[in-house]
Amino acid sequence: MHELNIVMVEPEIPQNTGNIARTCAATGARLHLVKPLGFDISERAVRRAGLDYWSLLDITVYENTDDFFARTDGPYYYFSTKAKHIHSEMKFKNGAYLLFGKETKGLPEELLRDNPDTTVRIPMIDEARSLNLSNAVAIGVYEALRQWGYPELKCAGELTKFKWSE
Repeated sequence: MHELNIVMVEPEIPQNTGNIARTCAATGARLHLVKPLGFDISERAVRRAGLDYWSLLDITVYENTDDFFARTDGPYYYFSTKAKHIHSEMKFKNGAYLLFGKETKGLPEELLRDNPDTTVRIPMIDEARSLNLSNAVAIGVYEALRQWGYPELKCAGELTKFKWSE
């Protein structure tokens, strides 16, 4: 059984976290949130936001990055626009933790500097500053799952009014 972990370090925008949580719920990935958070994730706040898939999440919240690294084992992959390696060239190992930084600053440069071989970027034109965080997470999640053959995911759909021709 494959396990995928999505880590948001100090996320600031609740809508991005909601979209990322939905991606995790739809793929079976575990969500890890590293404080400080720029929003409230109490049961009341989640219900008010209409996040009906929140119950499908396996979510853990950490006090800070030291707490996160003390309670997890890796392997870790750091997503950053500053990376030299392309995400699709990385071989994601089972149990992977894909780390994404806050919307305004990304991951701390110390993490990137200390982990050059597992720091990856998603290619884009030079003039673009970055992708939306929830889009970047989705790209990372689906690249890891593609490499693993989409384990435990439904890979074919059905038409509601017609049958697929053979």
